[in-house]
Amino acid sequence: MLGLDVCEFGGQVLELLWLTMCYRGLMADKKDLPIEDEEDERNLNYNPPAQKSLQEIQEMDKDDESLVKYKQTLLGTGPITTGVSGPNVQVTRLTLLCDEAPGPIGMDLTGDLTALREKTFSLKEGVTYRLKIDFKVNREIVAGLRYHHVTYRKGIRVDKASYMVGSYGPKAEEHEFLCPVDEAPKGMMSRGHYQVKSQFTDDDKNVYLAWEWNFDIKKDWNE
Repeated sequence: MLGLDVCEFGGQVLELLWLTMCYRGLMADKKDLPIEDEEDERNLNYNPPAQKSLQEIQEMDKDDESLVKYKQTLLGTGPITTGVSGPNVQVTRLTLLCDEAPGPIGMDLTGDLTALREKTFSLKEGVTYRLKIDFKVNREIVAGLRYHHVTYRKGIRVDKASYMVGSYGPKAEEHEFLCPVDEAPKGMMSRGHYQVKSQFTDDDKNVYLAWEWNFDIKKDWNE
C-alpha cells in the first residue's frame, strides 16, 4: 500500500488513481471475510468517487511530474485503448485452484454459457481451494468490481458469498483476482450435487457476466 504522503496530493485525480491501484490493498485486512449483504458493504467505509473518463484523467495535471509518473504506474504509458468492441469488462475464465486436484479445474466464460449447466466438476470433500477469476478491462477505468455467488443443493440455498475484486484501468493483458482460501464441505451428509449462480458486477450495479455451473462433492477424486 502506498504511504500517506503519496495519498495527500493530487485531489480528485489521485482519489481515482488510488482507487484503481490500491483498493485491493485497502481491503487486505477484510478480504478473507465474505461480504454477506449490503449492510456489510456500508461497514467498509467506501464511497465511490465521481467517475471520470480515462481521457480526462490522463489530461489532468500534466505539469505535476510526480503525479504523471504515478499515473503511468497505474495506467501504463501506451495510448488510450479505443475501438474495442463489446463490454468494458469481459470475464474470460474461472479456475478452481487446488493442490490436491489430479488435473486442472476451470471453465471458459467466453463461449456458450448454457453449456456449463450441463457440465459438472468434481471436488473431493474437505480439500482447500481458491477461485481465480480472469477478466479484461477494455476502455475505461471500472470502479468497485465484485464477484458474487450463491450455492444451492436440491433447490435450497446453502451458501452465499460476495468478494470485493477492486477497481482497474484498461490494458491489453488480462487481470486476475484470487478469492480467499475456502474449504469444501466434508462428511457423508455433504456429499452430492450442488448448483452455483455467479455474477460479476461493479459499483453501478452493471452485471458484466452472470452464469450457472455445477459441482459434486465426492469422497475421493476418482469416485
